[in-house]
Amino acid sequence: MMKKTASLAAVLAGGLVLASCSSDGGDTSQGDAGENKDLSIAVFNGWDEGIATSELWAAVLADEGYNVTLDYADAAPVFVGLSTGDYDFTTDVWLPGTHKEYVEEYGDQIEDLGSWFDQAKLTIAVNEDAPITSLAELADNADAFGNQIVGIEPAAGLTSATENEVIPTYGLEGMDFTTSSTVAMLSELKAATDAGENVVVTLWEPHWAYSAFPVRNLEDPEGALGGAELIHSYGRDGFAEDFPEVAQWLGDFSMDPELLYDLEDLLFNENDTDDYEPLVRQWMEENQEFVDSMTS
Repeated sequence: MMKKTASLAAVLAGGLVLASCSSDGGDTSQGDAGENKDLSIAVFNGWDEGIATSELWAAVLADEGYNVTLDYADAAPVFVGLSTGDYDFTTDVWLPGTHKEYVEEYGDQIEDLGSWFDQAKLTIAVNEDAPITSLAELADNADAFGNQIVGIEPAAGLTSATENEVIPTYGLEGMDFTTSSTVAMLSELKAATDAGENVVVTLWEPHWAYSAFPVRNLEDPEGALGGAELIHSYGRDGFAEDFPEVAQWLGDFSMDPELLYDLEDLLFNENDTDDYEPLVRQWMEENQEFVDSMTS
């Protein structure tokens, strides 16, 4: 049985309030061999590779007899929840850059379960026929883009990198950097490319937008967005001890870009729904050999 709970966006003075039906970490979980096989997967809001892999693992683990809860939250509550044992694991920790500060803060209370993707990077993207090819040209051509950079969630690591590194490095302080959500960014990207207009957005690889829209990355000659990153799965402290089988599966897990983009396209581009389980099941049937390898 897979259940999905709503995220909470606030860490209150008295502690983090988590709305979930998840296991409460090492205190009650009896692990692979025990009767309690409840698992809570924390999912970053708006990060599609994390949503896709979490939904996939939820279905795979359900088939293995686990009771899986998917808890959606922003990055800060996810790391707090992992550190307190309210979440069991997450699949979308970017290192060494994007989530560095969180891992440094909570590193003693969470555990690295391994990386599954090695071609991740933060990007600034434009429409394919935009008049510039580099971030170094953006300030002088800001008017061509309506003097606007379209961002995602305010708390995202990509937003922080854009505000603290990209904008001052390339002298973009005069542009309007708007942030709201990944959904809103993608909506503006689609509207602009459909209309043949210029647009500049904060984006990242892996993301299905690269196959869905005519976009390309701006060169980053100063390296303001950092280099290639690895995407890791992280668990609460004691997770590998409590669930050695699942920890081993996550540690062995890897997914190439083609497979990931194919899954993301099905979930987020080809279908307008947030009921992902039937679509994930469809994808699993079409990729049964890969699915079998996840728990072999």
